[in-house]
Amino acid sequence: MQIHRIGSQPSAKGPSEWFTGSVRIDPLFQAPDPARVAGASVTFEPGARTAWHTHPLGQTLIITAGVGWVQREGGPIEEVHPGDVVWFAPNEKHWHGATPTTSVTHIAIHERKNGKAVDWLEPVTDEQYRHHSAFPSP
Repeated sequence: MQIHRIGSQPSAKGPSEWFTGSVRIDPLFQAPDPARVAGASVTFEPGARTAWHTHPLGQTLIITAGVGWVQREGGPIEEVHPGDVVWFAPNEKHWHGATPTTSVTHIAIHERKNGKAVDWLEPVTDEQYRHHSAFPSP
């Protein structure tokens, strides 16, 4: 048994190669081998978001605070609220983050496949981010 006490793992700033805007990552757990699961609490300030990315074994997001947006490639931007749970299938290209006016915090859970948990791709452009029903294109 392992107990990771609150505050025993330092927060980190989301790297600009993977995120747009201000993002804080608080590691929660990374199970030791042979288990593959890991989780973190991620907070996005208004306007902040991930780059497009995929996970070889999928990803679960549990929204814990605020209001956020999630999108899979080819689908609409969906608004998410505390208590919502989002599943992205293995290798499904997607992004997630805050709305332009509200922060969001979620717990992100994923597994490693051959040591890799995520494949980071290109940034979500401002145009892609703003393409939401609440902000119609001109």
